[in-house]
Amino acid sequence: MKRQGGFTLIELVVVIVILGILAVTAAPRFLNLQDDARTSSLEGLKGAMAGAAGIVYGKAAIDGLEAISSGRAVSGANGNDINVVFGYPEATSAGIGNAVSGLAEDWTVISSATGAIAYGFDNNTTCFVTYAIDATATTAQEPRITVTSCTD
Repeated sequence: MKRQGGFTLIELVVVIVILGILAVTAAPRFLNLQDDARTSSLEGLKGAMAGAAGIVYGKAAIDGLEAISSGRAVSGANGNDINVVFGYPEATSAGIGNAVSGLAEDWTVISSATGAIAYGFDNNTTCFVTYAIDATATTAQEPRITVTSCTD
């Protein structure tokens, strides 16, 4: 009789199980999709802030508020007043917070200081978007919107 060489069914199943265990433990390290998804969400928020700031500046320019340093507001689409600095939304909840629709519901304020506010995810202080405007400037300056990404 001719003897056949090869793997038995049990050997094949054991190898597949071992490969499955290795894939489950090693794949998240190589893929790291969660950080990429969070960073993409932050980039989207940055775009929303930049767009809202541009629209508010246009509205403030129509109202003649682009040269006033502070203390004035324009009316927002949802009925809330948007505090402006040289026509751009202030770096506060009453400024950029009112300019971007749904910002307070979907994002959390990570930090807030004079002239800057940072929004990010709940319970995650390592990745956020910072909206900053120079409140002490004597002329109009565009806001600085930066993303601190979620890389390890």
